[in-house]
Amino acid sequence: MQTKRKVRLVYNAPVILTYTLLAVLVLSADYVLDGRLIPLFFTAGRWPMSPLGIILHVLGHANWQHLFSNFIFILLVGPLLEEKYGSKKILFMILATAFFTGVLNLLLFSTALVGASGIVFMMLILSSFANARSGEIPITFIFASVFYIGGEIATAFANDGISQFGHVIGGLAGGIFGLWFSPRK
Repeated sequence: MQTKRKVRLVYNAPVILTYTLLAVLVLSADYVLDGRLIPLFFTAGRWPMSPLGIILHVLGHANWQHLFSNFIFILLVGPLLEEKYGSKKILFMILATAFFTGVLNLLLFSTALVGASGIVFMMLILSSFANARSGEIPITFIFASVFYIGGEIATAFANDGISQFGHVIGGLAGGIFGLWFSPRK
């Protein structure tokens, strides 16, 4: 006789899941408020802007498609990274990437920055370090970086409303974090 196994839901990646839920709540509230919430509190780089927008822009999104396209990657890659690096480090990486992307966008551009694309690219580049050992630089990191930066440069001058700058900063952050948090001897 076989015993039935209980199946239970597990909040397996608390930072990634909480981040996702917060972004969904922000966009939902923005729709209820006729698009007035995100420009005030969840945008970096355009006046009027909340100072918190420098970090909180990674919670705001232009629409549902924008949110879904970012969070499908975050939900696929993020839990693996959170398991490898731990919740505190992945939260630090998200906040640091958001801060530097927001500040640099504010200083260098007159356009608004909204969305989690920089976080997505930070995680994608960081994931190439997932099985690296001490003193190693994975070739996958080199290929991913070259392909990624090449693609961003190729589309940098398109007037498509996408911040390739945010993507590049996120990718650079992922590379830095991958090297910084790599395993020690």
